[in-house]
Amino acid sequence: MTEATSTPTPTKVSNAAAFREFWHYFAVNRGAVIGLVVFVLLVLVAIFAPLLAPYSPDQQYRDAILTPPVWDAMGDPRFLLGTDPVGRDMLSRLIYGARYSLFIGLFVVTGALFVGVILGVLAGYFGGWVDAAIMRVMDVILAFPSLLLALVLVAILGPGLFNAMVAIALVLQPHFARLVRAAVMAEKNREYVTAAKLSGASHIRLMLITILPNCLAPLIVQATLSFSNAILEAAALGFLGMGAQPPTPEWGTMLASAREFILRAPWVVTFPGLAILVTVLAINLIGDGLRDALDPKLKRS
Repeated sequence: MTEATSTPTPTKVSNAAAFREFWHYFAVNRGAVIGLVVFVLLVLVAIFAPLLAPYSPDQQYRDAILTPPVWDAMGDPRFLLGTDPVGRDMLSRLIYGARYSLFIGLFVVTGALFVGVILGVLAGYFGGWVDAAIMRVMDVILAFPSLLLALVLVAILGPGLFNAMVAIALVLQPHFARLVRAAVMAEKNREYVTAAKLSGASHIRLMLITILPNCLAPLIVQATLSFSNAILEAAALGFLGMGAQPPTPEWGTMLASAREFILRAPWVVTFPGLAILVTVLAINLIGDGLRDALDPKLKRS
């Protein structure tokens, strides 16, 4: 008897070829690859924070207040990056802060993407007064500086991490709405959409199943860039006292609680600032790589 040999289906082959092509154009951008490596490390740090952090982020050591990093002459080997004004280990708080940053970015991007996609699809598909009404509201939101508008919304809702994330999501969703609207308007008159209409497809099916999947490439890039914007704005709100509240180990809140010690103990503001810088830079580099890989006009020969 001859053994049956399984052959890969055309769908699997095409998917593998598409992924190889995507990775080729993504990997050409070395900055994007570096950003991806840094981001993966950040995710691993956030997941395994209880195992990696030497201490609890809220544990205080009254005998080691504002201890310098270990490489300083006055440093303590127990605290590699020193301690903060109430004797908490800086390294442990930075590690746990990665969890908050990733959660903030994920929550904000998910909320902004959900609302923005719905509004953008409705505006682009139906047009007319629906388009005019939705887009004028989006224009009003975009007319205000994003941080200022988020600050006003948090002042209305009340200080806190959840209210800050909701405010940032509302501020960022017009970018998704306008992007989806433009993509839907470009796609809705194509032949495959006309064929779906003639076959009796409903409006919801046309919008969500026929048209929307062809608008995903720019949405992925925008979501990546909005992820970094969300982290930055959450840190800014935390620095202003309107975001996460102490003793939450969120990087912006850590900066706010230590700013008066910037000359006496510069490490208490340097390390949270560097964490924000590295994280946002890595995500922006990934966004640049995704743009090059997903946009046919920007693909390198």
